[in-house]
Amino acid sequence: MSGALGLVTVKDEEDPVVRKGTSSFVVVANRLPVDRVTDDEGATTWRRSPGGLVTALAPVMRAYEGAWVGWTGTPDDAPEPFTSEDMGLVAVPLSAEETSLYYEGFSNATLWPLYHDVIVAPQFHREWWDAYRKVNRRFAEAAAGVAGDGAVVFVQDYQLQLVPRMLRELRPDLKIGFFMHIPFPPPELFAQLPWRRQILEGLLGADLVGFQRLGAADNFVGLCARLTDAVATDDLVLADDGRKVLARAFPISIEVGEVSRLASDPAVRARSATIREEIGSPEHMLLGVDRLDYTKGIGHRLKAWGELLADGEVTPDEAVFVQVATPSRERVEAYQTLRDDIELQVGRINGDYGRIGTPAVQYLHSSYDRPELVALLRAADVMVVTPLRDGMNLVAKEYVAARTDLRGTLVLSEFAGAADELDGAFLVNPHDIDGLKHILLEAMRLPDAEAEERMRRLRDHVMTHDVARWAREFLDTLRAA
Repeated sequence: MSGALGLVTVKDEEDPVVRKGTSSFVVVANRLPVDRVTDDEGATTWRRSPGGLVTALAPVMRAYEGAWVGWTGTPDDAPEPFTSEDMGLVAVPLSAEETSLYYEGFSNATLWPLYHDVIVAPQFHREWWDAYRKVNRRFAEAAAGVAGDGAVVFVQDYQLQLVPRMLRELRPDLKIGFFMHIPFPPPELFAQLPWRRQILEGLLGADLVGFQRLGAADNFVGLCARLTDAVATDDLVLADDGRKVLARAFPISIEVGEVSRLASDPAVRARSATIREEIGSPEHMLLGVDRLDYTKGIGHRLKAWGELLADGEVTPDEAVFVQVATPSRERVEAYQTLRDDIELQVGRINGDYGRIGTPAVQYLHSSYDRPELVALLRAADVMVVTPLRDGMNLVAKEYVAARTDLRGTLVLSEFAGAADELDGAFLVNPHDIDGLKHILLEAMRLPDAEAEERMRRLRDHVMTHDVARWAREFLDTLRAA
């Protein structure tokens, strides 16, 4: 690879010829921040992907001749380095086999369930690990080739935990940060991983390792002391090469301005009113918006809702539960099984308690654009965010940002990272079905004055702790490390 970005020339994976680039700020993530768009005539363009991460980092990239290293999301797709919206983009190719082994296998069938409290049993396969290591090496080499002298490199998430050390070995001049977007497990879970030491040593290649919650940072520090040759105390780890590695919590957030602007849009407000009419204008609309993932607790909240209907505490005329379940990892067997289970559960509830034109649950297995999502958030009286385990859960913060009217209540799992910040939410243990039922009823019947006071507290925090602040605090700490 070559070009204006000054990329690495790779002779082969065992013997890379590394050349320094010119970018002083490099993001390394599993995915590029753009999606390929093909028009009716077959011409290809790139459109920026939605999401707070790229929104937060784009200004930094523009200011520092930044480059973003990642996969396009399509197997065997390796376009030459290109520029989109003033961002230099470097595609890392993955074959169909590597997509299966590294991404669907080790990342999402080994690490994801292990890091989320083994809700589904993780699978340990040596060929998956080999692919994970090989792909991480490819990402590290691409980053090494585009980064300028002394550049800051910001590595993202669980798919790339080996990159910091590999990158350190290739380019010891770099300042390297890593952020874990998902939970980091306690020792009794992490210790099950056959390659536990290699993962920890990979992360210790960074100067700063960031987590969503303080407990996750503590887990990491304790595991380093227990399973590696590092010396660890408080939030500092002394790596085996003598470097100091900081481990701290940096709770991520959303682009508040975008959500607030949409929430104030007359067309979005009109759509919110239409949504209420389309579901029969109930007194209460409860809403869940999640990826269809076994960590999200969708089945638990549906069970609680079904029991409230069975107990006669609510009726479909009084309240409707709208559950948006965005398609996710549909080639992974555990997700196929989950979809079948959820749809069977919805069918049973509606069969038992719904009537023609008045379902008890409105289930939507599809994706929605941002205006439609914000319209849904504004339409809901009660937002139900009850993951069994979540690094943060940004939907909870999006709901708060969308409620410029100071209405609505938030029911939030205590196992979501957002629970540490969102004073004013009703916190709940989603495994406690009776407790969840009680909280749902309390949230539905909360007096308007108390609901407004709670929402005001929630908004005071979310509006002042946006994703730009998260990026600034992380990068300032990294530069000073």
